[in-house]
Amino acid sequence: MVNAKRELRRAGRIAGFGALTATMLPGFLAHETLAAARQRDAVREGWVGAWATALLGLFGVRVMTSGAPAALGRGGHLIVANHRSTADVLVLLRAFGGHMVSRADLARWPLVGQAARAVGTLFVERTDAVSGASAVRTIRTRLTAGAKIIVFPEGTTFPDDDVRPFHAGAFVAALPTGADIVPVGLAYGEGSGAAFVNETFPQHLARMAAAAPSSVAMCVGQPIPIEASTRAAALRDRTHSEVQRLVHEARGIVDAPR
Repeated sequence: MVNAKRELRRAGRIAGFGALTATMLPGFLAHETLAAARQRDAVREGWVGAWATALLGLFGVRVMTSGAPAALGRGGHLIVANHRSTADVLVLLRAFGGHMVSRADLARWPLVGQAARAVGTLFVERTDAVSGASAVRTIRTRLTAGAKIIVFPEGTTFPDDDVRPFHAGAFVAALPTGADIVPVGLAYGEGSGAAFVNETFPQHLARMAAAAPSSVAMCVGQPIPIEASTRAAALRDRTHSEVQRLVHEARGIVDAPR
């Protein structure tokens, strides 16, 4: 009986994921095309937020938030988080909007890749110096224009609460822009099945689709301003320490008895 329920849950969620994405993507593209140029960012934010909210609900992921992501001021913001699951993308896009920086292979994932390309995701091949330099220039341009950019500077996903060393590229990009760095710590409840390690995206999707409802805590730290004398390595290390602190705070929230 338990296995039958899991399989029904898996089938329903996978079908819902496909239907939601396949239905909403053409709607977004049509709406964006018809919108005036000055309204297109707002159109994209609205559609992306609705998509992320719908998928988190479909997969039974409850988000507990500490901090105020909606209270960020004007100007560019580099949102920096640890990376544990594909659900991280949904959690952060719903909370902050903006544009993701993603590893290049996501562009080839079923449906998700097409959706990510459509909403302006920045893809980077981290082992390719040319791709990395191009990403730095694009991040810098967007931050200077006042955009919010979401990055996972660990470079890939990991299964635990230890925040791995950060790559410096996004911090190099942010230095001359006047943007603030916003540190974020994420922790998933035990048994959530959210970790995305050593499996393909279809395998990960199938496993998460069968999982029981779960929780993730997101702790948002105070923005870190970039001062004129700041060096990229110092900014990277300060942000890393703050993200690690916030991950521990998030772990306490998600594991607290209820």
